[in-house]
Amino acid sequence: MKKLVLPTPQVAMSPGVGVPQLVGVPVWLWLPAGVWGPVSATAAVPGVSVTATASPREVAWDFGDGGVVSCGGPGTVYRPGVDDPAGGSPDCGVVFARSSVGEADGRFPVTVTVRWQVGWAGAGQQGVVAGLTSRAVSSVVVGESQALAVPASGGAR
Repeated sequence: MKKLVLPTPQVAMSPGVGVPQLVGVPVWLWLPAGVWGPVSATAAVPGVSVTATASPREVAWDFGDGGVVSCGGPGTVYRPGVDDPAGGSPDCGVVFARSSVGEADGRFPVTVTVRWQVGWAGAGQQGVVAGLTSRAVSSVVVGESQALAVPASGGAR
């Protein structure tokens, strides 16, 4: 028996998952190569075959109380030294409004869900199956940094 296997998304962000994020600082979100694109499988018995093709439609990033972001594509990979980290992602990013200090383990959960549309054709028929998803779970620490501006010694007050 042949199965259509949807790729499991991975959490990819800049700053990275293991790096504490900061309130008010843009975070780039994306799916690694190979997760976003059509996937097909064909099952056959003598005289009949059916092909199913799954195409990704949307990726949702759920940070629990940290917010939800929906993107119509895989996002853009952050390129250190090329992209402006303060500028934010051009197509899929988040800016946390509060820290994760009050959350369980001091972290926001991260659930990345890819929504797929599956079309199938065979034996002279065709159809569409909606509502299929693939999902990955992680967590992220979000901290807060505050600055205090003081005049330089000898400066005007």
